[in-house]
Amino acid sequence: MPAPTASHQQDRPLLALAIRVMAMVLLSTMFMLMKLAWQKGVSIPELVFWRQAMAAPLILIWLAGAQKLPTLKTRRIGSHALRAAVGTFGLCCNVAANTLLPLPEATTLSFTTPLFAVLITALVLRDTVGVWRWAAVVLGFLGVVVMAQPGNGPPVPALGLVAGIGAGLVISIVSFQIRDLARTEAPIACVFYFALFGGLFTAVLLPFFGRPHGPVEWALLGAVGLTGTLAQMLITTALRYGQVATVVVMDYTALIWATLYGWLVFEDLPEVTTWLGAPLIIGAGLVVVWREHRLARTISPTSALDEAAMEESAEARTPRA
Repeated sequence: MPAPTASHQQDRPLLALAIRVMAMVLLSTMFMLMKLAWQKGVSIPELVFWRQAMAAPLILIWLAGAQKLPTLKTRRIGSHALRAAVGTFGLCCNVAANTLLPLPEATTLSFTTPLFAVLITALVLRDTVGVWRWAAVVLGFLGVVVMAQPGNGPPVPALGLVAGIGAGLVISIVSFQIRDLARTEAPIACVFYFALFGGLFTAVLLPFFGRPHGPVEWALLGAVGLTGTLAQMLITTALRYGQVATVVVMDYTALIWATLYGWLVFEDLPEVTTWLGAPLIIGAGLVVVWREHRLARTISPTSALDEAAMEESAEARTPRA
């Protein structure tokens, strides 16, 4: 009998799913910590800076320990910088949505990323989009409209709603940049240079938005950087043991953790309209993933919770039919 290939030897879907769920727990924890820090007076540019600035040295330490520093070699430093500029803006939108909106609502809006990816594919790239994916787009944005109607509850902050939708749009644009980078770059290199340049870009804003903090605020900022970096590493690990089409579905469990944090930490429970709109958005995203898988195309990332989810999706991409 021929020996099994390396890919079959490493294919452990249950382990991949468990690791991906843990990554979603950490990402949800990161946004909860960001919201707490914001309530204590930490600005959004500071939050994004520490989220990025802590990741780069931790990744370097990890690669050095694994003797994989050569994977960071690149001849496309300009492309990495451009990707980081766009991605950092998307991350700012994402952080703004999670600080201005209740966590479940912000998390649900993050699932619009694959819907915007379909629109860009059809309207900008002029690629063929079938009836299934157009139906998913209509269904998903119907869910957004439903969520924006608070019923008898407090009005949804307009700025938070715009930030959440903007994050989905910008991160879908970044996904196309990453697909281009993935032709020549290692996934971990995309993660590292995003953190490096993102930290440098947001450091420029610190003289205008930075302020002195107490021990509690610094502890929260350190925890934000640590949880975000650990989540990146877990996302990478999950894709060593399972295919993207399998593991990305676990991204939707982030809504569970966001709802629990909103209830236990901030005493917020989703409005009725959120419970009605969320299944529409999640269902639309799952339809896009299913159709992309059936068509053997590169699977669009299904989570806007953290930029690393998209970098790592390149690791198991399938060729375009």
